[in-house]
Amino acid sequence: MQVSFTVAEISDIVQPKETRGTTSETIRGIASLGSAEAGELTFLGNPKYRSEVAGTRASVVLLPLGFDGQPQSNQIFLLVENPSAALARICSRIEQSLWPRPAPGIHPSAQVAAGAKIARSATVGPLCVVEADAVIGEHTHLQAQVFVGRAAEIGEGCWLMPGVTLAAECILKDRVRLQPGVIVGSDGFGYEFVGGRHEKIPQVGNVVIENDVEIGANTTLDRARFSRTVVGEGSKIDNLVQIAHNVTIGKHVIICALVGIAGSVTIRDYAVLGGQAGIGGHVTIGPGAKIGGQTAVTFNVESKAYINGSPGMPYMIGQRLQVLYRRLPELFKRVDEIEAMVRKS
Repeated sequence: MQVSFTVAEISDIVQPKETRGTTSETIRGIASLGSAEAGELTFLGNPKYRSEVAGTRASVVLLPLGFDGQPQSNQIFLLVENPSAALARICSRIEQSLWPRPAPGIHPSAQVAAGAKIARSATVGPLCVVEADAVIGEHTHLQAQVFVGRAAEIGEGCWLMPGVTLAAECILKDRVRLQPGVIVGSDGFGYEFVGGRHEKIPQVGNVVIENDVEIGANTTLDRARFSRTVVGEGSKIDNLVQIAHNVTIGKHVIICALVGIAGSVTIRDYAVLGGQAGIGGHVTIGPGAKIGGQTAVTFNVESKAYINGSPGMPYMIGQRLQVLYRRLPELFKRVDEIEAMVRKS
């Protein structure tokens, strides 16, 4: 990663509320508080690392408002509302320079069917396939080996990384970002057991992904048996997540890696699902609810609830049970002693 920012440029990006100290260094890298050297930028994103600020050798340090401390010689503190978010803005600027969008156009090795509609400002990369009646919007970028199925629609400002599949009639709205290997619109897992055989149920719906959604590598979203599988505006989905047919995900939901969501689940706005959580079919997770990692959910979850464990249960009950589990040997020993005393009496 090659970086070159002046302090003035960094200040222009993060808009600090307060500055302390000065530095003549040009920023050439980003590092943690403990490993940063002169010419690098660091930040305090987690309060547990607060004690490391005094010893950091970074030239520029992003700190939260109200931080009590002074910089060393040739070091500057930039105090902002959210140091992590400020660093993200800097990294966004770096990303734009490292991986600029290529010039608009269709690569000679791409296969574009007659009837497909591709905006003049869009890019279709090497070995992509765009089937008939597909639509690709303005300033959308398809990297190598992206497949866009018949009558699929992609809005404006989307970015589809290598190996993405968008199956027939599925829809991406604006500014959707799909990491490598994402599959949108695979068949839902539906069968009926008839006459001793599993007969396939046709999956004739589609998938609709709303504005500003990002989906991680090798995640799959199954098309609906009928109607739509939906991911709401601003939701973020991690790598290796399975989303089954007719699932409805609300706005600004966070779903961490290796989550499995069964069919016809509804996840309301601002819910958070921890890694490896499993959600059984036909349940509803209320707005703002939090599901802990590896939790098994087979029941409806209320708004803003915190569920943990397998099977899932209210978080505080789960924590109390964990304490009791560790005390079971002692409790059994006491019961044995009491029984012995009763027999002697």
